Amino acid sequence: MRLHWSPKSPYVRKVMVCAHELQLLPRIELVRSVAAMLKPNLALMMDNPLSKIPTLVLDDGSTLFDSSVICEYLNELAQGPLFPPCGPARWSALRWQAFGDGLLDALILWRNERERAPESCSKDLMAAFDLKTRAALGQLDREQRALQDAPFGIGHIAVYCALGYLDFRFDAIRWRDACPRLAAWYATLRTRPAFAATEPSLDG
Repeated sequence: MRLHWSPKSPYVRKVMVCAHELQLLPRIELVRSVAAMLKPNLALMMDNPLSKIPTLVLDDGSTLFDSSVICEYLNELAQGPLFPPCGPARWSALRWQAFGDGLLDALILWRNERERAPESCSKDLMAAFDLKTRAALGQLDREQRALQDAPFGIGHIAVYCALGYLDFRFDAIRWRDACPRLAAWYATLRTRPAFAATEPSLDG
C-alpha cells in the first residue's frame, strides 16, 4: 500500500496513529505529497482528483480517501479494535470521530483565513471560528469522563489529533486553561507511542 502523506497534516496523523496502533506501518509506503488549497498537486490528482491527503493506494491500484474511510479500512484489514462493531459504543466512537474531524475542519479554515492579507480577511469569519472552537472545546471538556471511560478507539484518535493541531497551529488559544479536565485526559494519551511517533513538526 502507498499513502500520500505529510507530517504536518492532522488528517494524515489520524491515519498514521491507526497504522501504528494496528501494527500495519511496515506494510505502508509513505509518499511525501503537498496538498495546498490553491496549488493542486498533479501527481496526487492521478490517485485522488480532489488533490487531498491522506489518500491510500491499495495493492490492486484502487484508492481510498478520506481519513475516516482509510482508518476504518486499516482497522478491518488488521481485524483491530478501533471501530466498535455495533451498538452504543460504535455510535459514540463515530460521533467523537466526527466531532474531532469537524473541529479540525473549522481550525483549518480558520488558519487559511488568518493567513490572508489583513485587509482581505474577514473579521466576522475569524470571530465565528473562534466561537465555534471554544464551544467545541467546552463540550469536549464536559465529556472528558465519558472519553476516559470508553475503550480506546477512533473517537479518541480524532479528538486527540484535533487538540494536537491546536497546539501546533493555535498555541495562543491556551485551551488547557479553560479545559482542565480535557487537558488532563490529553496528557494521559500524549505518551502513547502512536501519538509520540506522529508529533507534527515545522521542520517536517
